[in-house]
Amino acid sequence: METLDDVLLEADDKMTKSVTVLQQELSGLRSGKASPSLVDGIEVDYYGTKTKLKQLASIATPEPRLIVINAFDPTSLQAIEKAILAANIGITPMNDGRVIRVPIPELSEQRRKELVKVAHRMTEEAKVSIRNVRRDANEQIKVLQKNSKISEDERDEGLKEIQKYTDDFSKKVDDLLAAKEKELMTV
Repeated sequence: METLDDVLLEADDKMTKSVTVLQQELSGLRSGKASPSLVDGIEVDYYGTKTKLKQLASIATPEPRLIVINAFDPTSLQAIEKAILAANIGITPMNDGRVIRVPIPELSEQRRKELVKVAHRMTEEAKVSIRNVRRDANEQIKVLQKNSKISEDERDEGLKEIQKYTDDFSKKVDDLLAAKEKELMTV
């Protein structure tokens, strides 16, 4: 049987997941700086199996505009190179037979603005997700009260708590967006 605490915990958990997903999506947005998160999620066809790049190689950023990918198995270099090109993220790998170097080109002003729009869209999706969690939790709380599992006061407190979660998580999402926007617009 669900209690008010169960509903609150579940809402907190789901909202946390929405923020985590947004963080991962934003980290994949290219800002003109080299970052392992730019390529570590790329899937490589490794002996017929789709495998994440970070499981096949060490990924380092020795310079602000360079990613170096050192494959654990040198025979997979060509497959890694192919996967990076296929990911279509605007970077061109250079394979020297031992490691793959990926120079990160400077972003144009227009491209920066497009990326900010993408970040805004991702953020709005996260907010919609948080609001959906709020709606579901509010419904569950009202059902608990209707079924006499909690009092009206407990219902009101629960609804207030859910709104507080929603506000807190929405602020976290806005903060993530502001930081990413600043990062993208910094030349």
